[in-house]
Amino acid sequence: MNSYLYFLAMAQPSGATGSGNALVTLMPLILVFVVFYFFMIRPQMKKQKELANYRNSLKKGDRVVTTGGIYGKVLEVKDNYVIMDAGGDVKLKVDKNALLKDPTDIEQK
Repeated sequence: MNSYLYFLAMAQPSGATGSGNALVTLMPLILVFVVFYFFMIRPQMKKQKELANYRNSLKKGDRVVTTGGIYGKVLEVKDNYVIMDAGGDVKLKVDKNALLKDPTDIEQK
């Protein structure tokens, strides 16, 4: 019993040395969050902002691709949707959130 109490007394950290250790042990965790932010979260937010700007700046005649893979040309733009010509006599009403940039519009360098 005596050795058990001695072990408990020695296992508890002292006041001054415990605070320095906490910073050292949290530093790798903080660095992981910083790396995740700059390499994963921030670029994804930038892509989402660009796509939102593209969807808001759509105009008649723009070529688009839906997330389902349908290529077409914008005929009419409304607040939340566009009317799209998919070829022939096919006209589709498509939600703006389902539109992507048409890769054929991007200039080849």
